Amino acid sequence: MIATIEWKNNRVFMLDQSRLPIDVAYIECRDYLKVAEGIQKLWIRGAPAIGIAAAMGIALAAQEIAAEDFTLFMKKLDPVFSAFLATRPTAVNIQWAVERIRTLLRSRKDETISALKSLLIEEAKTILAEDVEVNKAIGRWGAQFIRDGDTILTHCNAGSLATGGYGTATAPMLIAKEQGKQFQVIADETRPVLQGARLTSWELMQSDIPVTLITDNTAGALMKKGEISLAIVGTDRTVLNGDVANKIGTYTVAVLCREHAIPFYVAAPMSSIDFSIPSGDHIPIEERSPEEVTHICGTCRIAPVGVKVRNLAFDVTPAAYVTAIITEKGAFRPEDIQKLRSPHADLDAIRIRAGR
Repeated sequence: MIATIEWKNNRVFMLDQSRLPIDVAYIECRDYLKVAEGIQKLWIRGAPAIGIAAAMGIALAAQEIAAEDFTLFMKKLDPVFSAFLATRPTAVNIQWAVERIRTLLRSRKDETISALKSLLIEEAKTILAEDVEVNKAIGRWGAQFIRDGDTILTHCNAGSLATGGYGTATAPMLIAKEQGKQFQVIADETRPVLQGARLTSWELMQSDIPVTLITDNTAGALMKKGEISLAIVGTDRTVLNGDVANKIGTYTVAVLCREHAIPFYVAAPMSSIDFSIPSGDHIPIEERSPEEVTHICGTCRIAPVGVKVRNLAFDVTPAAYVTAIITEKGAFRPEDIQKLRSPHADLDAIRIRAGR
């Protein structure tokens, strides 16, 4: 499985996903600003992956900080934290990574600055390794909803390229394949950046999973013909009431699934659940450059010069449209997500099982 991001020789190497599937190339990041640029420009994307990138970027920045005491060290890290938090406002994983690192540093404030710098490198590597294991667990819980002969619709890219490895929405597919199940996947192109066309279809082909690419506006027609069995998508932020924010167009897919009585599953690592936000109405929605809409892959213009553009990067799917949210702790109804806040929650009592 191709690596999305690596820490090597005190540098961060990220796969340039903007060049896939034509070229497989890595960008070497020697400072945190280059890592932040990579997140902003979608060299690396996907909520878990950019959380990992932020952690590695902070570790990279820390190595260059000259400070004799903890207070000064943290003060010099503050603009680094802010730089990463500003890159992609909708995905909660960057905020999660920053808070995890802040908490870790405060708990070890009596150690030497040199020790803290080494600690940040190890923590970034740990976050990467943990993400892979989380994804595999999501896959094990999610594979139960895939049956022989199913056709799965997925939107955007929530595969290994969007994570540390294995993916979130694709993890149940990979586990189901390992279990010997026979199924196929429909990947929509996901305008305007074409993550489905460029990334998801490429990834699934690398894993020998049968995949068919469609335009975004074909999904409804296939559902009406009975050619879609279920949908599995990822998420950049899930909130307290079970609403989910994901790539623009996800809400449309969910509405179509509801109309055609098709299960709509969301793969959501616990790190992407934001218990501080009561509903999707409060999720900040990123708007990106008009050029992503007026041009294909940044080069070929397809719209008139001067036309007005709205380029929302994400939309919010209400919990009522979600069949289940699949996490590393199990699959849950959206209304039960709030119960996961408690470390004493009876997970067995609220997990749901396959039984479509």
